[in-house]
Amino acid sequence: MEHPENDKAYKGLQVNDGVVPLPSVNPYATFRRKKRTLSVEDYVRGIREGNITILGQAVTLVESSLPADQAMAQKVIEACLPFSGNSIRVGITGVPGAGKSTFIEALGTQLCKQGNHLAVLAIDPSSERTKGSILGDKTRMNELSTSANAFIRPSPSAGSLGGVARKTRETIVLCEAAGFDTILVETVGVGQSETAAHSMVDFFLLLQVTGTGDELQGIKRGIMEMSDGIAINKCDGSNIEKAMAAKVSFKNALALFPPTESGWKPYAETCSSVEGTGIMQVWKMITDYIAFTQKNGYFDYHRSQQAKYWMYETIHQSLLDGFFHHPEIEELIPRYEQRILNNEISSFIAAHELLDKYHTLKDK
Repeated sequence: MEHPENDKAYKGLQVNDGVVPLPSVNPYATFRRKKRTLSVEDYVRGIREGNITILGQAVTLVESSLPADQAMAQKVIEACLPFSGNSIRVGITGVPGAGKSTFIEALGTQLCKQGNHLAVLAIDPSSERTKGSILGDKTRMNELSTSANAFIRPSPSAGSLGGVARKTRETIVLCEAAGFDTILVETVGVGQSETAAHSMVDFFLLLQVTGTGDELQGIKRGIMEMSDGIAINKCDGSNIEKAMAAKVSFKNALALFPPTESGWKPYAETCSSVEGTGIMQVWKMITDYIAFTQKNGYFDYHRSQQAKYWMYETIHQSLLDGFFHHPEIEELIPRYEQRILNNEISSFIAAHELLDKYHTLKDK
């Protein structure tokens, strides 16, 4: 296009031609191939070969709420079950800020250097409003996440109580089938309602801190009775004396509790995740417990009780899913919600009527 400003009559003016427009599609772009859909056999083979990518995809499959994914996930888990059970499962809990992630990195790094194959299942709390999770635990474990012997999987709690995700136990089976000999389960640190976490691990470690101003806050009977050992973290700098005093306090508190079912006498150790001191003493406490319970037979008994517990938990969850996903019940629930809001019916009567209708529909 000729610009009139370029005429000789206009001295000192000149308009250059525009740049030729580039094509809208990058000619150098490489198109990704569509990801191949894996079969049950593909998942199991990849897991058994220790393929971390396929293991991660299998965990995602297990955590999916889609019925088709759940059906395939159960087949994968069933195929992996014969290869599971050959690991030490350790649950780690503690109040928020106790340093669970830092402790796990310090311990995990040491174990990986010794040749252990470590899987870390970090449970991140989900928002009650948005249902989302940050899933940032892996970013706190910079050194451990680069280890070839470590697999770190953050998962959302997704409303599950007990400090762990609903699918954590099934994820443990997959990790064991992939050859990981040590499983660390980091709970969200909700406090005293950690029954679910306790029911899927061999050793339940309570991580404590001192110098927070309320030493009695750490001596809570509910969570203390479930703990097989206590690690007082952040025993460094000016906090060493307070940590040592807390160790004595916890020792006295544990002495007042009735004998444990395993026959083991829980005790406390001090450590510093930042300085790396006392970490392997805590691990020795864990391995001593495993050896003790394997010798007296409690180890196998405890795992069999856990398997029974999770059978009932699975039944409970299946009943809930069946109720809330029934198409006619889904249609009725909003109506009953509105009747409750209009004070036409009580919450208890509404619940009983909905359950009665569900049982009637199931019997048809």
